[in-house]
Amino acid sequence: MEYFKEFFKELYFITIEMAPYLMMGFFFAGILYLLFPKKRVRKYMGRSRNGAVVNAAILGIPLPLCSCGVIPTGLSFYRNGASKGSTVSFLISTPQTGIDSILVTYSMLGLPFALIRPFIALATGISGGFLTNRLTRKEKEEEITGNNNNNTLPSGFFSRVKAMFRYAFVEFLQDIMGWLIIGLLIAALIAVLVPDDFFAGRASNDILEMLIILIAAIPVYICATASVPIAAVLMLKGLSPGAALVLLMAGPATNAATITMIGKVMGRKSLVSYLVTIISGAMIFGFLMNTLLPERWFVLPQHMMSHNHEMLPQWISIGSAIILVILIINGYMKKFFGRKKHGTNDEPAVHPPGIITMKVTGMTCNHCKQNVENAASSVEGVDSASVDLGKGSLSVSGENIDLNKIRSNIRSIGYEVEE
Repeated sequence: MEYFKEFFKELYFITIEMAPYLMMGFFFAGILYLLFPKKRVRKYMGRSRNGAVVNAAILGIPLPLCSCGVIPTGLSFYRNGASKGSTVSFLISTPQTGIDSILVTYSMLGLPFALIRPFIALATGISGGFLTNRLTRKEKEEEITGNNNNNTLPSGFFSRVKAMFRYAFVEFLQDIMGWLIIGLLIAALIAVLVPDDFFAGRASNDILEMLIILIAAIPVYICATASVPIAAVLMLKGLSPGAALVLLMAGPATNAATITMIGKVMGRKSLVSYLVTIISGAMIFGFLMNTLLPERWFVLPQHMMSHNHEMLPQWISIGSAIILVILIINGYMKKFFGRKKHGTNDEPAVHPPGIITMKVTGMTCNHCKQNVENAASSVEGVDSASVDLGKGSLSVSGENIDLNKIRSNIRSIGYEVEE
């Protein structure tokens, strides 16, 4: 019983520390959604230019994309004209950061860590893009016709503000809330079960410690924001800052599904450059952090060490946590009741004339939904395309539709279409 009480105490503490910065991050994510629609991002990721690699890394750092949505979005950019180098640059830099995770990093790990993360994301993104361009320079880029149906924003000030808040506190929140909850639960569990100073003296050197974290992080999926409380709790138990950085880099950027999709769509050489850059970048920058930077930079904020809520007034922290919980409950209600409203997969599908429905597997978030709809909409003859995430289905309408082309477009960005 004592363990349960301690677990919920730690969960409460971590949640109220993260909540204000998450809410602020969601708000800025909504603003970035308006400022950087996909067609504008693609404009700076064109083929055959090393400058596009730099642009892709810079654009990817603040973009409000959940980690599971980065891969299909990046592959969608590639399908619509981005080079392999700029696509890999985007795929490396984006999942490591994001305005929400940067603010949460500042809250839980301190200002130096919050400033270092985007710098490392930029450096590794550019390095990976240049390496990809070098490895694939003899490969012929396939000619792909882009489409213009990319998160077209509504006209009018109030309509745009409404779209901004809907994206920030409904769609984006829905994309990360599951992994956010898992990250909070794991962090609280570690805080209770792992003794203080557990890592002190456990590894013979920093390199071995970082390798252990790297091996554990590569196959497992965890989003950039959810990885922060886990890293903070592990540092409280004695984990070095360099090893924590390895977790923050490799956890969001690598997992089995990501590796499979990149290899399938972009080829083995692009996958090799992607993995080599992340693994070597995590180890090199982790070693440099432990060796060259002052230890005092990475002493956790006092409120993390003592559980005193000094960083912000307590009423702001608690109020933000309450609002966050309400938004998460609302997100799950929308998903659950939305699925019930549209029926289940066991019900017979009855559609109006002219509507064609197909099963698409691999979609996990609203970014996946948008990418599949764009891929279908780009085919000549398609008037509309709509994805039901609950059912995992795509419905298209139009005349003289080439279904094989739709299937090809969807598969080209990493999803599967059942015949």
